[in-house]
Amino acid sequence: MTTGKTYSDFVNRLKSVYDEREADNIADWVFEKITGLKRSERRLDKDEELDESDFLLLQNYLQQLLQHKPVQYVLEEAWFYKMKFFVNENVLIPRPETEELVEWIVNDLKSEAVSKSTNIIDIGTGSGCIAISLKKELTKAKVTAIDTSEKALEVAKKNSLELNAKTDFIQLDFLKEEKWNRLSKFDVIVSNPPYIPVRERESLAKNVTEHEPAMALFVENNDPYIFYKKIARFSETHLEPNGKVYVEVHEDYAKEVKTLFENTRFKSEIKKDIYGKERMVKAF
Repeated sequence: MTTGKTYSDFVNRLKSVYDEREADNIADWVFEKITGLKRSERRLDKDEELDESDFLLLQNYLQQLLQHKPVQYVLEEAWFYKMKFFVNENVLIPRPETEELVEWIVNDLKSEAVSKSTNIIDIGTGSGCIAISLKKELTKAKVTAIDTSEKALEVAKKNSLELNAKTDFIQLDFLKEEKWNRLSKFDVIVSNPPYIPVRERESLAKNVTEHEPAMALFVENNDPYIFYKKIARFSETHLEPNGKVYVEVHEDYAKEVKTLFENTRFKSEIKKDIYGKERMVKAF
């Protein structure tokens, strides 16, 4: 089977689950992973015979993709902030809007001359994408990352090692306030916590609800701001003077989260993402 014919068949099969553009993008990613060639380079090799081992691997990937398994989990990789992260179904797939949260923090801190004493904590680190990206950009800062999931922390530690970003990882259930005494004070608190009410589960795509970790996505309908309430309370005792809090939020609840921080003791502001959605809040 030639590379060109195999690619064409692969895309056509994917179109039974994905729209044409997404099928093309997924196929390009998978074929680049296996052959090492970008789309423009593969055009030159389209009549080359594909190795049998590569063909069998493609078929394995295809069967997983047809079951709505995200390509990032199939290939065990996701790009975030110009870096390739290892991911599996124990962690959320990093999203572009979270890159914007990181960029906001980096731009703020770089204008303030970060020192070795600058202390940052990432609450609910998952794959470690926020904490590691901050450490890579703000090399002098000390970065701590916590998560309640041991398996998620295994992923984050693997990424920290492979990307050469020294980060301190702690397994801790942040909702249990009695555990906070294990943590010091911080100049920056950042979090992309669970914020989707359970009632919205049915409106999400299958590749999200059937594969991404529910505990990292959903909150109870009767208390959708639980993590933000805890972060605000934590900040009262664990944020250094002149420190800042940055959180990603549900696009429908940014104003409520802003008010929540203001009702504690903070000034706060909302930042829109590139699509004009209110997805980030800073408290200071």
